[in-house]
Amino acid sequence: MRKEPWFDTAIATLADPQNLRVWSVIVSLFGDLAQKPGDELSGGALTRIIEPMGIKPEAIRVALHRLRKDGWLDSTRSGRVSSHHLTAFGRAQSAQVTPRIYARTPHVAPQWHLLIAEDGPGIHTLDDLLLTASYTSLGRNTALGEGPVPSDVDDLLAFEVTARAVPDWVKARLCPPELVAACADLHTSISDLLRSRPPGWHGTQHQVATLRTLIIHRWRRVVLRHPDLPPVFFPQDWCGPELRQNVFDLLDKLPSPDLSALNEKS
Repeated sequence: MRKEPWFDTAIATLADPQNLRVWSVIVSLFGDLAQKPGDELSGGALTRIIEPMGIKPEAIRVALHRLRKDGWLDSTRSGRVSSHHLTAFGRAQSAQVTPRIYARTPHVAPQWHLLIAEDGPGIHTLDDLLLTASYTSLGRNTALGEGPVPSDVDDLLAFEVTARAVPDWVKARLCPPELVAACADLHTSISDLLRSRPPGWHGTQHQVATLRTLIIHRWRRVVLRHPDLPPVFFPQDWCGPELRQNVFDLLDKLPSPDLSALNEKS
């Protein structure tokens, strides 16, 4: 097996500092490479993609069992070859977050409103609204929402708002220090890989799939943990826009491999 110094360096650089949860890595993999109906990956392909991350085949099998049990994946078998695909539930869950993960420019609503609840029935109304993607909690009794004030919130105090000053405590609540650090760490990692990547490096189909999975897995853990808000809501040391640019610069250099090529025996 030929040595691939940059590939090995990239894996070490992109390794999740909070440890890789194998089932979550597999979700990232299918969400990036095999999300459409009819898409499937063989057991051999999964092993060749995931094992270079330092994850053993036994751990992959345990994670696949969990994902089948939880309704995310289904598997079929033909002779000695097993194949895996997202269920309708798994595709729906992936499709729900795909627009935010792959948006090169975040969608920031032009209109916002603020809802404040009194302790009591109004809290339940606010809790229900916070289950939707268009609301962000600013405290136990307060939420920021996209668009105009809805018509069915008579038990809440509602304002249409424009942010002119956002105090540090709000910024820290929306982007806590650990999220700011995770964003900065990934930004440094991706920047280093873009600088060190040998000109013309393409790698094998499985190597590209490995790196794309690690990039998406790390990026997903940042982008899905903060709302898409105007810049005034973010701390001064927030490097989210720069990270987003670098993530897609690197993904562009690692175009999605062909599923049939991944599933071929090597």
